[in-house]
Amino acid sequence: MPDLRLELAPVSDAVTNNIRVEVLSRYSPENSRPLQDEWVFQYTVRITNQGSETVQLLSRHWFITDALEHTEEVQGPGVVGEQPVLGPGESFKYSSWCPLKTPMGTMRGTYQMARAGGNQFDIEIAPFALKARYSVN
Repeated sequence: MPDLRLELAPVSDAVTNNIRVEVLSRYSPENSRPLQDEWVFQYTVRITNQGSETVQLLSRHWFITDALEHTEEVQGPGVVGEQPVLGPGESFKYSSWCPLKTPMGTMRGTYQMARAGGNQFDIEIAPFALKARYSVN
């Protein structure tokens, strides 16, 4: 089986139920401490409602896996303290961060959404890579 960490890019793009989720990650050397086994990654997410109904983001569920195959689940209400409401054609963009104990890993997950009538559904956050760059002196 191929190693997905080596093949994944630091970007992802998925559309579920007319909701598009785009992610871009980058290594944050200024916040990392590799000598203490702490690599910090920033990721920016844009959620776009491509459908014809208003939706609201209720919660998030992330799966964060490091290079040692240790997976951590992170769940909670909203994102960055918000539960944005998106009308047709509207987008919500936010940035957050993730610490890892290894210089490489992956993230993937779901957002729980609700339509105006209360019908809830999950949308995919496609897997993306977390990769620190090395420099050789």
